[in-house]
Amino acid sequence: MNKNLPALRDKASHLTKSPGVYIMKNSAKDIIYIGKAKNLHNRVSSYFRENPDHTPKVAKMVSLVEDFEFIVTNSEYEALLLECSLIKQHMPKYNILLKDDKGYHYIKITNGDYPRIKTALQYENDSATYLGPYISGFVTKNTVEEVNRIFMLPVCNRRFSKSDRARPCLNYHIKRCMGVCTGKISPKEYAAIIEQAVDFIKGGSKETIKKLKDAMEQAAENLDFELAASLRDRIYAIEKAGDSQLIIEESLRDTDVFAQAHNVDDFCISVLSYRNGRLFNKNTFFFSNAISDDSMCEFIASFYATSSDIPKSIIIENSFDGIELCQQMLREKSCHAVYFTIPQKGQGKALLSMCKNNAYEELSLKKRRSSSEITALEELQSALGLEKTPLYIEAYDISNLSSSSMVAGMVVFENGRPLKNAYKKFSIKSIDIQNDYASMREVLERRFLHYCDENEDDMGFKHLPDLIFVDGGKGQVNAVEPILRKMGIDVPVFGIVKNSKHRTRAISHSGGEIEISSKSNAFMMITRIQDEMHRFAITFQRKKHAKESLEPLLTSVRGIGPKKAQKIILHFKTRQALANASVEELAQVAAINKETAAELAKIIENMS
Repeated sequence: MNKNLPALRDKASHLTKSPGVYIMKNSAKDIIYIGKAKNLHNRVSSYFRENPDHTPKVAKMVSLVEDFEFIVTNSEYEALLLECSLIKQHMPKYNILLKDDKGYHYIKITNGDYPRIKTALQYENDSATYLGPYISGFVTKNTVEEVNRIFMLPVCNRRFSKSDRARPCLNYHIKRCMGVCTGKISPKEYAAIIEQAVDFIKGGSKETIKKLKDAMEQAAENLDFELAASLRDRIYAIEKAGDSQLIIEESLRDTDVFAQAHNVDDFCISVLSYRNGRLFNKNTFFFSNAISDDSMCEFIASFYATSSDIPKSIIIENSFDGIELCQQMLREKSCHAVYFTIPQKGQGKALLSMCKNNAYEELSLKKRRSSSEITALEELQSALGLEKTPLYIEAYDISNLSSSSMVAGMVVFENGRPLKNAYKKFSIKSIDIQNDYASMREVLERRFLHYCDENEDDMGFKHLPDLIFVDGGKGQVNAVEPILRKMGIDVPVFGIVKNSKHRTRAISHSGGEIEISSKSNAFMMITRIQDEMHRFAITFQRKKHAKESLEPLLTSVRGIGPKKAQKIILHFKTRQALANASVEELAQVAAINKETAAELAKIIENMS
């Protein structure tokens, strides 16, 4: 029995649900197993559940696990490639089936005028072309079947020649084969299709798609609509199935990628290392304070200080002071050219994004926060143009029933999550008729009078927020900003604008509206804040209204005062529940005798 199972189970429960590779290590920090997962959270958690149904081999491996690491990838295919690469490098004890080429699979393109695309169990020294290796035989088989189907390649056992004029089989009639046997397709035309199919397997190329589009347009101009439709379908197939992968890339001979993630006082740097065109390692570093651009030179210098493995290319997010000096030092130490690059688009930008994603996942695991919560705050800062990340957010909503039971609710989000012990309720006091602008002004003024009061001991009031949201548009923002400026409160204020279905639509400020992508983490967090502040305010308003309307009736019964009336209202919550209550229930809840409870029941009956 592994004594570390509770800690491992807890760590796995906070993993991302993204695809990736997990690396199991024993007490000596040796790698004993490497695996891939479509969903890291589900796969790794399955090893450490309380009642596992493991095979003896897996059970033995789990008993030796001291800790595990992970690398997040962009797709399951990338995870497959990375698993293959890492196993070859580290040869883990429990990956026995993958230690030699017998565990690998290849895609074979045969030679001749009419090549076939097939699966192969091993690489043979023949004239055929091989793609791979791939670890999964299932994936390899499905890929070959898919490419043959999309490009309508022959899968029968017939041998073809230029003079073939045979009757086509059923596959031709159901559009699963182009019908090479009919003699209507020349070797040159067939070779072009095979080239497109290979590009499809490798992930698709822009040049191939461009050529196909040109050919499709030409076919349309020639009124050959059948060919144009066929080319259109191939373009769609390549674009859909051609996910680019960042695990094996021959152009990345020797490259290190540095990316950062931060939240509150914690800071993480992730380093992905490529050697010989393959991603083979990830390093993660945590700091208690954020690393400034000025100190990145010192960090990178210390990272390579004891290493002789210095790559020629280093990808970073931003420039920093001393970058030329750092570059010169690394060149002298490695005796070869070293270049820093800050990519703005293309493959380099994709690599940075993948590295940054890993940094956020590591940080979220350490902080027990989801990466979406951490990135949402950063996105929010960027979208609203804030000077700092809004780690402490207050949000206000007004709720009323016409001009009665006018209240406001203040909810607080700290580090992307509700801080419920800091929520506040306000009953509107200064106005008698419904006026949301005036109500919001009163609430904000009262809230920050508490903040300015030196004798205030409520720490919820003494915390100055990084950002304030109010429910409403530009009018609400313009109503409260003068109050805050007058009180010397320098906190940015934005409104949450709703659509006709009462859902978040945009963010407003004194100058207009800011559109935020509905697919972004920031938008989802704003929606969550809006839902929470509306729930909190309307719940308070309903309770207040129930109390105001019921309390005078209940206290009209001798023996029932305000406290007992409030106790009854809070227990039964709704008028219907109160109407359905028996005399015995009323006596028990209010702690009164049966005679008083019976009189109370009559009052309630007349009320309903």
